[in-house]
Amino acid sequence: MRIARHRIVAALRERGQRARADWVERELPERVDSEKHVGLLATLRLDPADLADATSP
Repeated sequence: MRIARHRIVAALRERGQRARADWVERELPERVDSEKHVGLLATLRLDPADLADATSP
């Protein structure tokens, strides 16, 4: 499943985690592969199912 980077950034900023959001913006691709980055998403305490695009394969 692919997740738009801007959704991850928005979720982090909503929590007040601006530094992490800035890092994600700099380091991750525009479309984040949830399988490849499963560890990072878990560390950030983000559920890929909550962030996935409706059109995501």
